[in-house]
Order: sequence, then C-alpha cells, then structure tokens
Amino acid sequence: VSVDMWTFFQACLVSIWLHRFYIYSVTAFGVSLWIAMQFLATKAKRKDEKSNGNILSSEAVEGKLVNGYTALPAKEVHVAGVKVFYGSQTGTAKRFAKALAEAVISLNLPVEVISMGDYDPDDCLAEETTSRNVCVFLVATYTDGQPTESAAWFCKWLEEAANDFRFGKAYLKGLRYAVFGLGNSVYVDHYNTVGRNIDRWLWMLSASRIMTRAEGDCNVVQSKHGSIEADFEAWKTKFLSRLQALCRGEKKPCSGKCKKGKCKSQGKQSKESSDQERGAPEYENTEAEELFETTSEEEADAEETGGTSSVIDVEDLGNVMSRMKKAEREHELEEGAGGMSPGRKEVAERREMITAALRDALTKQGYKLIGSHSGVKLCRWTKSMLRGRGGCYKHTFYGIESHRCMEATPSLACANKCVFCWRHHTNPVGTEWRWKMDQPEMILKEALENHQNMIKQFKGVAGVRAERLEEAMAAKHCALSLVGEPIMYPEINRFLRLLHQRGISSFLVTNAQFPDEIRNLEPVTQLYVSVDASTKESLKKIDRPLFKDFWQRFLDSLKALSEKQQRTVYRLTLVKAWNVDELRAYADLVSLGKPDFIEVKVSCTELFLPSVLSLFPPHFPTYRVLYEQTLPEVALVCAFKQSAVLSCLLGANAVFQEVDGEWCTWIDYERFQELARAHAGSGGSRPFTAADYTARTPRWALFGSSQRGFDPQDVRYQRKGRARDVSGC
Repeated sequence: VSVDMWTFFQACLVSIWLHRFYIYSVTAFGVSLWIAMQFLATKAKRKDEKSNGNILSSEAVEGKLVNGYTALPAKEVHVAGVKVFYGSQTGTAKRFAKALAEAVISLNLPVEVISMGDYDPDDCLAEETTSRNVCVFLVATYTDGQPTESAAWFCKWLEEAANDFRFGKAYLKGLRYAVFGLGNSVYVDHYNTVGRNIDRWLWMLSASRIMTRAEGDCNVVQSKHGSIEADFEAWKTKFLSRLQALCRGEKKPCSGKCKKGKCKSQGKQSKESSDQERGAPEYENTEAEELFETTSEEEADAEETGGTSSVIDVEDLGNVMSRMKKAEREHELEEGAGGMSPGRKEVAERREMITAALRDALTKQGYKLIGSHSGVKLCRWTKSMLRGRGGCYKHTFYGIESHRCMEATPSLACANKCVFCWRHHTNPVGTEWRWKMDQPEMILKEALENHQNMIKQFKGVAGVRAERLEEAMAAKHCALSLVGEPIMYPEINRFLRLLHQRGISSFLVTNAQFPDEIRNLEPVTQLYVSVDASTKESLKKIDRPLFKDFWQRFLDSLKALSEKQQRTVYRLTLVKAWNVDELRAYADLVSLGKPDFIEVKVSCTELFLPSVLSLFPPHFPTYRVLYEQTLPEVALVCAFKQSAVLSCLLGANAVFQEVDGEWCTWIDYERFQELARAHAGSGGSRPFTAADYTARTPRWALFGSSQRGFDPQDVRYQRKGRARDVSGC
C-alpha cells in the first residue's frame, strides 16, 4: 500500500510539472483579477467618502449660516471693478470715459468715472495697488504738449513721484492700468505726449500694464481707423476683451517674440505693437519712448541704466555701484585738476561748474539752476503743506513751516561720492573750489525768485489753501541740503548773513570733510553733519571721499562741531548690510562731536531692530521692552514716517528737557533772528547758544503721544484720523 501511495504521489508531481505553465497562467490571471477588483472597490469607496464629505460639509456650513456666524467660501475675485480717469479740455475724453463705463457695466462690473481734477493721487492712488481694480487713463494732450487743466496736478504729482527716490521704485506695484491718449499728429513734436508720459511714469513706479498703450489721432489723414472716435472704438473692443480675460484669471499670453527664452518687457511689447498698428511713424520713436527699450530684468529695476534722471532707492546700493562706473571715470578727469600746471589750473578755476550736459540733466530732475554753481528746487513737503497736509520731519522735530521752506544750495559740487547719493553723482566733485564764483547777493535773489515762481504754479490747483499759498510767497526757512557741499562755497558766511537779514532761518548740512570751514562758519540756525559710518573702513566704502586724509578730516570736523555754540545735529543714514551693525561704534563719535540732536534715517523694515533702537535709552513710551543703553545721554523724542521707504527718528540731548519734563526740540525762530542780528551787529562780540532760542515741542509731535506725530492741522488727520508715524511701517 505504501508503495502504491508513493507511486501515486510521484505521478501527481510529474503531472504538475508537465502542466506547470497552465498553472502559472491561471494563478497570474487570478492575482490580476483580484488586484483589479481591489482597485475598483477602493476608488468607489473614496468617491463615496468624498461625496458624503461634501454633503456633510455643505450641511455643516448651512447649519452655521443658520446660526449666523460664518459664510460660504467666497469665489476669488480677479477684478473688483474699473476706474476710468479722464483729463479733458473740450469734452472728448470725458465722452469717451462715459462710453467706456457703459460698456464695462454691460460686463456686470462696478465702474467709476473720475475727473483727474477731482482726484487726489497723493491720498488715493496708492490704495489702488491692493484694490484689485483696473485703472484706465483717458488723457488728452493740450497746447505745447501740456496736460489739460483738469489733469495738470495729477500729471505733475505723478512725474515727481516717479523721479523722487523717497517714494520708492515699487510705490505703485500691484496697480493695473491701461492708457488711451488723445492727440493730433499734426503737432509732431507734442503728439500724445501726456498719454506717453503717464504710461512711462506709472511704469517707473512698477505699475502693471494690462495692454498696450493706444493713441487716438484727431488727424483723420493719419488716424488708422479714420477718426479719433474710430480709434477709440477699436481700442475699447480690445480693452473689453482683455478685461474679460482678467476676470477669468487669465494672464496675458506671450507674444511669441522672446529673447533668450524670456519674454520681453511689457514696455518693449507695447512699443512694438504700437509701431505695428501705426505703421511706425517717425514721431513714435521719440526720446520719451527710449525708457521702454529694456529687457525684463532691467524693467524690474524700473529705471534707465546709466540715466541721469533715474531714481534709485536708498537700499539698492549694489545696483548703484555698477551703474556709476562711467560717471566715476568722467569725474576722475576733473579730480586731476589738482595736479595741473599753474597755467592750466588757473584756466580750470575760471570754468563754470555747470556744464551743458549737467545743466540738461539737473533741469530734467526739476532743478532751477542759478548762475554757474547754484540751484533751488521745490520740496514735495512744501507742496504737501500747501494743500493742508502735514510737513516734513523738520516740521515735526523742529517746528518749521514746510510750505515756507526753500530748498537750495550755493554749491552743486561735493568732496564725496557716497554710494547712496540721491543724485547719482551727476553733480561735480572736487576737494577745493576751482570754478567761477557768483556773488551771494545774486544767488539769493534768483533763488527766491525761482522759488516764488514755482510756488505760483500751484495757484488754482485742487486742494491748495489760499492762505498758505500767500504765506509761501515769503520764504521763512532755507534748507541748504539740496545737493553738493554748501560749505565749499567761499562766500558761505556772506550768504548766511543775507538769509538772516531777510528773516530766513538756515539749516546747513555738511559731509564732515572741511573742519576749518566748520570752525570759521558763522552762526546758523541748525548745523547738520552727515555721519554715514563709524569706522575708517566703512566710511571709505560708503562715502568714498576724495581726500586721502578723509578719516582725520572727518574726526576733526566732529571736534569742530563740538565747539559750535548753536544747535548741532548728527544725521545718520542707516542702510542694511552697510552700517546698521556698527551702531556701538557711533557712541564714541557722539562723545567726540557732542551733538544736540541725532537724526536716524532708516528703512521702515529695519526701524525696530534692537540694533537701531539700542541707540536710545531703554524707556520707550509705546514699547515695554528694555534695550541696551548705548547712549545714555540721548533720549528718543520724536519719530516720523518720511515715506514708504524711509522713517526718521530724533534723539535729543537731555539738556533740552525742562525740569517739568517737557521737551524743547522746537525753535523760536523770531528769537534766533534777534540774536543773529545782534551777533552780526556787534562784530561777533555777542555770542549766543542753542538754549537761547528753543521752544517747547507740542505733545502731538512727541514719540508715544496719542496723535503719534501727526499734525492736528493736517487735513488727512481731521478727515480720517490716520496717523503718519513709524507705527505705519
């Protein structure tokens, strides 16, 4: 039996071996079928769970809605609405604006039609960067390429914002816009100038075009569609199509004309598209369009490489270094004048400081040049206060009336080439005066005349207060800090005496390279020294002075400052990665110069770093944080948000705090003029000190006050109660 069983078992094994391939196939089929069934079952289960989850979620949300404490998730809104701005003289642009608004309404989008004359860009335009609105500008070009009366202020403000480093190159980043210009090609030199300028200025402030700028032509011969109305209708159709795409969240498709794998800038595409549509007439290729000829990387910088009128933020120091090399080589030729032979040097001394190229560059930047080496310019804070808004930081810190302040310089030349120079080294450089010299009487006379002429331009501008306009015609303060080194001017003392004789206070800024001139300087209302670094190495890196003995001159200048009897100020500009981390070393410099005040200008993003606040004692009115005492004799008194980029802090010596605890950082200007006249009349035998003309600082200007540095007379404070202080950074 055992033998039979073994034989049977062997027969089975042999049979299995002989039919193994069939067995393998059946097993594989079974496993595959099982896997497929498991996959389908799992998929069906997940689908059921998702469906049940949605039902439960919907029921839960509905339940919460019934209880009144939540809402359904909102659908993402890509376009919240459209704002149509128009500047019209004859009514055409206004008519087009209303027609466009009706078309937008048909797309079920909110729309607002706004006359530029009734709109305040200073208050409202920046809000469009986050509003998700699309801004459309329909602007006509009037006589001699000027904007219409209703658009004049808007254009003036936008131009100055685009060319003012204090706004920052990304001031309007996030604003979406389109421009349609109205013009007449018969006037070749000024054809659609206003539309092109607005497009360029918005682009310089990092606003985003949603489509190519279009230009309507009143000249039926040159108009592509036969009339300006037809030009507008053609553009309107394209705009509505683009608007619908934006509402769907679509991005602008690539034009297909790419360079090195990257799309060209919008400006480049705009110009090319415009040239194709208009047949690229010659007047399209004007200098105004050159700014758009950039790559996408260059457009991110929002400025023209190497341009003389471009503006760079204080923080963008790395980019500045490469862009000023050409200017450095040119200025090195001027620096070599010190090694000339006596005959050649005498010729060099007789030449004018302002060359034709420099005159053109500075004029484009808004300077009113005087004679051969001086200039004056209207400060944006002057314009702000004319319109009932707050003044500059000097208003908060020292009580000046910003609308009555003249910003000027008797010397455009400087002995430094600072990396964060706000004029990009377009001004001359030198270690001594070697140019023709104008008389101070002429300089002051023309400075006041130019200042008054610039003030007169604000007559009739929306928001300008008549009483302040009248007051502004008589300058009360002069800030000698426009550009260059005013103390280089050989007749600076005569110039100061002339200012004081006219009852004009003086705020003079020097870069601490002329110690003898500081010692010989007659009394000024307030003397500033720019302290840009605290060590020899960092000063050389940041200020790049021309003097070989710059460090000794720097220290001697601070010592000379300590000998002055009038108000003195250290002005610190702190820049990330350059001098923010050296603040401990500044304590020694403060002990050397013994300034009455310390102004710290710093980026808003760095304002509350412990390394910055450690300049002041640990007792801060609005912060219960203790910081290391670096300067125990200096207290943080005032703070001011200067722009979206910069803020300014004021530290004052304890001697300016009265017994009752009140601070006296403000200036009694009438008293100063009395003292200055008595000093001049006595031949200098009647000296006076800073304590002789102080005034109490109002509570609204103090750091930590309930009004947080906001002037109660500011119309924005009265209207909205918003505070412009460092807490807004």
